[in-house]
Amino acid sequence: MGGKETIEKLLRLDPQIKAIVSSGYSDDPIMADFQKYGFSEVIAKPYRVVELSKILQRIISQQGD
Repeated sequence: MGGKETIEKLLRLDPQIKAIVSSGYSDDPIMADFQKYGFSEVIAKPYRVVELSKILQRIISQQGD
């Protein structure tokens, strides 16, 4: 199961779920339009822990909104 199928199933279980999509392929259509598919954020591989940490902090801070 790929990311697209996974997020579809997760959103059916919990429409408020927050998910990050990650890929090493720069031409991946999901990466280009991640919100359309239901992802909260995107991060390209390879990534550093600092980059992932910033994204996680952004998602957590949005949950209070």
